[in-house]
Amino acid sequence: MSLLSQRLAVLNESANHQLTRVFKGLEKESLRVTDKGVLSQAPHPRALGSAMTHPSITTDYSEALLEFITPPTESTKKLLDDLDKVQRYTYQSLDGEFLWGSSMPCMLTADEDIPVGQYGSSNAGRMKSIYRLGLGERYGRSMQTIAGIHYNFSLSDEFWGFWHKREGGKESLQNYKNRRYFDLIRNFRRNFWVLLYLFGASPAVCRSFVKGREHNLQPFGKDEHTLHQPFATSLRMGDLGYQSSAQDSLVVCYNNLDSYLETLCGAITLPHDEYVNKGVKDEQGNYKQLNASLLQIENEFYSTIRPKRTAHSGETALGALNERGVEYVEVRCIDLNPYEPLGLTEEQIYFLDVFLLYCLLSDSPETDDEKYLRVLENQRRVVNQGRDPDMRLLSAAGEQSLSRWGASLIDEMKLVAKILDESYGTKVYSKAVKAQRKKLKKPELTPSAKILADMKTSGDTFFQVSMKQALAHSEYYAKRPLTETQWQAMQRQAEQSLERQRELDAEPQGDFDEYLRSYYAQYTCCQ
Repeated sequence: MSLLSQRLAVLNESANHQLTRVFKGLEKESLRVTDKGVLSQAPHPRALGSAMTHPSITTDYSEALLEFITPPTESTKKLLDDLDKVQRYTYQSLDGEFLWGSSMPCMLTADEDIPVGQYGSSNAGRMKSIYRLGLGERYGRSMQTIAGIHYNFSLSDEFWGFWHKREGGKESLQNYKNRRYFDLIRNFRRNFWVLLYLFGASPAVCRSFVKGREHNLQPFGKDEHTLHQPFATSLRMGDLGYQSSAQDSLVVCYNNLDSYLETLCGAITLPHDEYVNKGVKDEQGNYKQLNASLLQIENEFYSTIRPKRTAHSGETALGALNERGVEYVEVRCIDLNPYEPLGLTEEQIYFLDVFLLYCLLSDSPETDDEKYLRVLENQRRVVNQGRDPDMRLLSAAGEQSLSRWGASLIDEMKLVAKILDESYGTKVYSKAVKAQRKKLKKPELTPSAKILADMKTSGDTFFQVSMKQALAHSEYYAKRPLTETQWQAMQRQAEQSLERQRELDAEPQGDFDEYLRSYYAQYTCCQ
């Protein structure tokens, strides 16, 4: 009997429905664009509050890249209602602008015209902006216009207490949680290619996105404005995204928390020749990047999944993990679905819950450099050729067809879905798994295939298809304004964030160079 079967049998025998309660949150990015579909040059709208201090509306990378954040909840319906509410407020607040519904950006002009996020004059705010300047220096600013969805996932205290008592031995509860969350992460990395296939929605780009850059994309028929790969699923998660040759040598160890911290802290503290040559400051003494290491901070390592712990003000993300352990995981490989006003569906969330619980409950052998590189190769193959009927992936047993391996995974996930259905008194999890299995037999049902089919049928470019959806989403929200009470509450929240920003900027800041030295000193504790 497999370890997955044994653990599912234990859950069935316990008949404790609290054990599989899932908590979740969303971070959804969307570009602000003009009515012509061009990237907005306007500052972050004042009506949306402060990007530095607002709890639900901020920016990520570019000043024009909005990010909506929902609080953790057990209810999928509430999760989507929370996202819907903040988007309704945003649409009502925008003046002549729209939210771009695709992960790959709208029409772009010169790289230097892409505005970098601004967060005020405090040292913390300056650091956030300089980090983004550094990203532009290292990768180009066009990458700061790519949007996606991050899905935050955790289990209940009852779940962890039950399994710790049963499997934990002499280790502390938090150490047990750390170990088991890393089990989840390793299995996720082995299998997340199936998410790229099922939900990838970026098979094409506007030619302006890759202007002056090397790429392996092809024109879409006679369309001179669109570039694509015929069988691509999620170009956002490939070489066009936050990937760099400099990071090719970085092999992050996910066997345990200590090895993870040590690897990333080393990449943040050790100088990297390419970035040393660029210089940290310009001739006038202005910062161009935060440091000359391979990574400025841990976020620069664009992993498909991250262990997370809520950090205190001024605390590094790795420092929070080192001090208090893993609190939840953040899934980062989900494209925006341009056909959905929210960017994703309820069914998709149910499937993600099943998938992540499956990764946690299954046996998860430790990894090595060879297995790490195998994961990256499978990612490359699915990103660029995932819907190719002859696609084969690398596994410990040799090459396997994507469709056969995917079907095997989903068949095992049915057992997990059944447990979740029983826990919540529903059938939505099993239905979600069944719906995704159909896509393995019919690639034309995937979002990436639908986008290319839509372009072919209509004769529209990628930009035109995306623009039509952006306008449709705007009309959808125009018909669903907030109630007056909701509107006033959201306005108060925005004003309160602006007031917190003013207070933060007014506080004595001290020398910025010393602020950075103190900040980076935290990383030595993780090595």
